[in-house]
Amino acid sequence: MSNIDVTTAHCVSSAPSVCFVTLGCAKNEVDTAEMTKRVTAAGFSVVDDPGAADAVVVNTCSFIQAATEESIECIFDICGLENFESGRAKLVVAGCMPARYGTDLEGELAEASAFVPCSKEDDIADVLRELLGFKGASSATRAVSPYAASPASYVKISDGCDRFCSFCAIPYIRGAYHSFPYEDVRAAVAERVAAGVREITLIAQDTGRWGEDFDDADTTAHLLDRLADEFSDTWFRLMYIEPQGVTDELLDVIAARPNICSYLDVPLQHASKKILRSMNRRGDAQKHLDLVARMRERVPGITLRTTLIAGFPGETDEDFEELISFLEEAEFDYAGVFPYSAEEGTRAATLPDQVDEDVKIARAQEVRDLADSIGEAHVSQRIGQEMDVLVLGREEDGQLYGRAMCQAPEVDGVVYLEEGEPGDIVRVKITDTLVYEMEGDIIYD
Repeated sequence: MSNIDVTTAHCVSSAPSVCFVTLGCAKNEVDTAEMTKRVTAAGFSVVDDPGAADAVVVNTCSFIQAATEESIECIFDICGLENFESGRAKLVVAGCMPARYGTDLEGELAEASAFVPCSKEDDIADVLRELLGFKGASSATRAVSPYAASPASYVKISDGCDRFCSFCAIPYIRGAYHSFPYEDVRAAVAERVAAGVREITLIAQDTGRWGEDFDDADTTAHLLDRLADEFSDTWFRLMYIEPQGVTDELLDVIAARPNICSYLDVPLQHASKKILRSMNRRGDAQKHLDLVARMRERVPGITLRTTLIAGFPGETDEDFEELISFLEEAEFDYAGVFPYSAEEGTRAATLPDQVDEDVKIARAQEVRDLADSIGEAHVSQRIGQEMDVLVLGREEDGQLYGRAMCQAPEVDGVVYLEEGEPGDIVRVKITDTLVYEMEGDIIYD
């Protein structure tokens, strides 16, 4: 099975064993970690081999059709394992797929013994108890924190979205936007710090809106500032912030706090005003450029990532050229580029002038090639620079690697090192780059 991330913990061996398989984004990783805590607290053993488990929970992604297809492929791969073919193991499908497709999924996936949508994941232990006939451990269990395995972790600060971009199914999967209380966010950060985590990435569908729905409204900037002040030895990174959330207050906090990564991921999606309005989004090429300039002015040296969609319905050659011109001028450090995917239940899927599939793919590749040429040039300019690097661990071949503040988890490459211990933050001089990867030598006083 490809692209399977397995969250592990350990418990008493006599208990039924559960394996979690996580697909999709970092938000799903957080959900899996929380489910892991619940099942270990209930006395289950959590293992990393789906072929050796009494139950496998597949935390699915269904943001776009390709993610749904990958989730289904993974489910069928698991069902082909001996413990499933013999009937010894149970399959639980959790997360976005059951949230998006509801009871329709139950008729299509008879292989699953239970379906647990995002909103019901707190009930995972009860679901597994019923499936496996397990009342609880006969003796006290001591679960290893799921956050102890890595020096880096994610914390969700809110869930849901109600912007209703015309191409996006997230509001139908995750529901309306709601901020998590500060006390809950702080407790999640404290738990990870106690487990040895050195870098925390704050995530949500829309991180820039945190606190606006409280009776006493608050801001993402204030949240970030309080956390960075209290946990001053921990790196903080903010991801997935819509343009409207990039306030001067937020930029000033990022600039003022040395333990906040000077990094923002701002999904712009397009530059043509016509296409953006059809997407039910604000802005245009000039307003986007003004935003980029403001971010770079208020946070000198900031690293910027964006997300772009090519081939949206009604996108003409002129619209596409405007996107290309915008990208050439904006010069993002990193960009995720996707051909438009018509998602069932979204307004964009019903729009006229759907772009031919081959044209969508060709346009997306052209944007991706341009973004890569710009990004790779930016990375190569880091040769000779000194920067702090968090040592993360070793790859399968033993190569030690870490991450600098200018690199977001999983998407921006890593820094390869010759020495250091996971969890250390070391001063490094960059000696070479290859595409988005960097190599560096530790600087000693």
